[in-house]
Amino acid sequence: MTSTPGSAGPTAATTRPPSEPAPRIRRFTPAERWVHRTTAWLTLLCVATAACLYVPQLAELVGRRHLVVTVHEWSGLLVPVPLLAGLVSRALRADLSRLNRFGPHDRQWLRAALRRDRTPGSRPAGKFNAGQKLYAGWIAGAVLVMLGTGLLMWFTGLAPLVWRTGATFVHDWLAMATGIVLAGHMAKALADPEARRGMRTGSVERLWARSEHPLWREPEK
Repeated sequence: MTSTPGSAGPTAATTRPPSEPAPRIRRFTPAERWVHRTTAWLTLLCVATAACLYVPQLAELVGRRHLVVTVHEWSGLLVPVPLLAGLVSRALRADLSRLNRFGPHDRQWLRAALRRDRTPGSRPAGKFNAGQKLYAGWIAGAVLVMLGTGLLMWFTGLAPLVWRTGATFVHDWLAMATGIVLAGHMAKALADPEARRGMRTGSVERLWARSEHPLWREPEK
């Protein structure tokens, strides 16, 4: 068989045969995926039941308002439980620490995102990028406020009428804002199949990690 000069050079060494699967690295543990999945379903249940309570057309279609209210109350009360249970996982605690840190590279990522700059190196990120950190912080605060205002609405003897009126106002408008933010989060996930695969299976392609999260140090095996 004849070979061309240079055919055994660096390109031949790094090019992966089409049949060979792309190298993958671990991104999330089973505990982290369980927390994310359970919290997501409880949150979606909250949003769906809230829509059935506040949108007249859905309320007429579903009926059984008392049951919908009960499901909404208990699913809302349970939203923080998966995260609290998952704190036994060291990997989850480490990721929460990463999400809680905001460095100079995150500010650079945000500036590039605002300019819609996708040139290589313009959006440096560790395991989580700045957008994911902002989303995590916002949703955590929203859950706490929704839980507090929801309890005031549920247990009417906890506070005077003026407090409950204010709690209802905050709860309703924050619920609408949360629905919009969740829709944006899901749209971002739908636009990135490899990120979804990472949350579903726990691993991602190494090339994707280097491209989207170049500052993330590959976990030790």
